[in-house]
Amino acid sequence: MVRDLHPPSRDSRPVKAALTPKSRNRPVVENDTYAAFTCRVIAAHARRIATGDIERLGDLIALYDDLDAAIASAVTGLRACGYSWTEIADRLGITRQAAHQRWATDT
Repeated sequence: MVRDLHPPSRDSRPVKAALTPKSRNRPVVENDTYAAFTCRVIAAHARRIATGDIERLGDLIALYDDLDAAIASAVTGLRACGYSWTEIADRLGITRQAAHQRWATDT
């Protein structure tokens, strides 16, 4: 469940959208640290399996589907924030067309 972190404004006057610049700059909150932590958790899981827990090997393969769903969700969110297919594709090292073909139905 996603909670709105911004309480409603106390000012009841309407905002003129044409005069209000649309900002896409959102604060980055420890994303690099969190990504590194996630990588360490996955590597630790693989090490545990490598010690002989063959029954859990499928868990690592299942992470592919989870990661693909997470990427699709992130792309959907970025598109909702106004980012272009070119901006998204540049960060992923793919073409705009490839990004659009892969995720356009998800957005």
